Amino acid sequence: MAYYVYIISNKYNTTVYIGVTGNLIQRINNHKEGNGSWFSRRYNCSKLVYYESYDNIEDAIRREKQLKGWRREKKNELICRVNPDWEELVP
Repeated sequence: MAYYVYIISNKYNTTVYIGVTGNLIQRINNHKEGNGSWFSRRYNCSKLVYYESYDNIEDAIRREKQLKGWRREKKNELICRVNPDWEELVP
């Protein structure tokens, strides 16, 4: 089974949310339907702009915590390396 660390953003790319899941498509759909985290609902974050895949949940959680500890500019650089236009990704 694969696990994913993902970053979603709002329409204007002014806010990002980082999460981890075992089912990326379902989790992104949850965010789009307003059934995501309190933070993602409050700031209208549902656009998938970045994700990474892991073979075990421990590695995915470790990476999620690492990314959450980064400053916003470093998160932006990570996203821009693979998605420079911040387009919505479809896994």
